[in-house]
Formats: sequence, structure tokens, C-alpha cells
Amino acid sequence: MAKISAAMVKDLREKTGAGMMDCKKALVATDGDVAKAIDYLREKGIAKAEKKASRVAAEGAVVAYVSEDAKVGALVEVNCETDFAASNEQFRTLANSIAKHVVDTNPADLDALNDSEINGEKVSAMVTGATATIGEKISLRRFVRYESAGRVASYIHMGGKIGVLVDLTGGDEELGKDVAMQIAAANPVAIDRSGVAAEQLEHEKEVLRAQALEEGKPEKIVEKMVIGRINKFYKEVCLNEQIFIKDSDKTVKDVLGDVKVNAFTRFQLGEGIEKKQEDFAAEVAAQMK
Repeated sequence: MAKISAAMVKDLREKTGAGMMDCKKALVATDGDVAKAIDYLREKGIAKAEKKASRVAAEGAVVAYVSEDAKVGALVEVNCETDFAASNEQFRTLANSIAKHVVDTNPADLDALNDSEINGEKVSAMVTGATATIGEKISLRRFVRYESAGRVASYIHMGGKIGVLVDLTGGDEELGKDVAMQIAAANPVAIDRSGVAAEQLEHEKEVLRAQALEEGKPEKIVEKMVIGRINKFYKEVCLNEQIFIKDSDKTVKDVLGDVKVNAFTRFQLGEGIEKKQEDFAAEVAAQMK
């Protein structure tokens, strides 16, 4: 039986991120063979991660990476269970490395991204490993990648609660950031009127008709009122027609000038995920039993 020294435990801990006692146990189980101990911890880590698979991971971070020439960019959402874990250095490093990897490799979809490798390790295995070492369910939820002949810009709000990626025909870094901030703040659904879904537009018209009739307006003028209110609706949901957040005397189109927005994506952390409502008092009571 090999003697397990403190230095061996420290070395294994640094390599794997596992707890000190887990590292010692792994070294004992593998008779001091570091490579086998790493495999041992990975296997145990996978087992722990599987137990966490049913948990709801609605916290985390939206992160962005844009190439130095601003021609390619990626936006990625990685989820965890708590804000505390989201601020973990390992979690942040994982999320940022995945965003850079998306820019570098252009995966076709989420399955392809999970199956791809960073420094010889599959992304899916990296996420599983993070689940084991951080102690919370970690999940790679979604990503988008833009490659532009003009400029790609990004903006991350509140440390990753909202993230935006935008593809423009040109402009400078400041303009790109301003447009991305506009999208983060005003949450447009389309660049211009042509991008508003027909179903959404028809639904809005129905609501506006009902409002006008409820106000007691004569049916013969309701349609004219709806047209007027639809124009106001467009100014709220179309990026180009929105009031610019940094100058209320201008629209975004005024600010853009000759530059055009080709596409944009806005991720809000955890949107669409049903968050589990925890009874904190009950949880503490359960822990005391």
C-alpha cells in the first residue's frame, strides 16, 4: 500500500477541484496512482451529477465572446441552481471558455456543442465535472453565433442576467455597444415592421379593437383608432423605431445612420424555466431532523 502524502492530496485536488477528503479516498482506493484517482473521481462525480439532474437550474449567467476583429461573436447561457454558484470562478471560467469555443468552432447545434472538445475533453464532460465539483446542477442551455462582414457587438447586463449579441453592417465599437444596450433595455421583438410575426400583429389588433369598443367608441371609427394604436405598438417593439435610450430626441434609426442591424439576439437568464419555489423554513427544519 502506497503512502498517501499531503502533497499528493493537494496535487490531486488542484487537478480535479474535488474536496480534500474525496481526493484522499480516491488515492487510497487506487493505491496512490494519480491517473487512476482522477478517473475514480470522475466516475464518482458523474454519479453525483446524475443525482442532481432533476433539480431546477434557473440561475447562472449569460456570457459573450467577440473576436478581436469584431467579425465573429457568440452568446451563451449556462445555468446553475443559485446565484452563489454563478459567482464561482470555476463556473465563470467554464461559461467563458464555452463562449470562446463556439466562436472558434461554429457548432451546428447544442448537441454538436456538447459533443465537441475543448483541450481534449468533451464539453458535456466539462459540464458534468463542474456539477460534481461545484455541487449544483450545471446545464448548458443555449447559444447563438454571428459571423459578420461588418461588426459583431455584445453587451452583458447585471453580471449576466441579460446578454445581447448584435450583427451590424458597420459602425464603430461605441455604436455597437449602444445598440446592444438599447436591445437589453428596451427588449424589441424585431428590427423593423417586416420582422413582426403576423400572428403577434393580428393578436395586438384584436386587443386594440376590444379596447376601443370597451371605451364606447363607434364601430365606424374603431378601425382608424386601431391603425393609430398599431403605429404606436410598432414604435415599442421595432428596434429601428424605438426612442434611443441615451437621447430621447432620437430614434435608433437616427442613431444608426447608414449602418444597419442585420440580426440580434437577447437572452434573459432563466426565461421560460419554471423556477421551483422553495420553502426555506421547511428546508431548514428538514435539515435539523
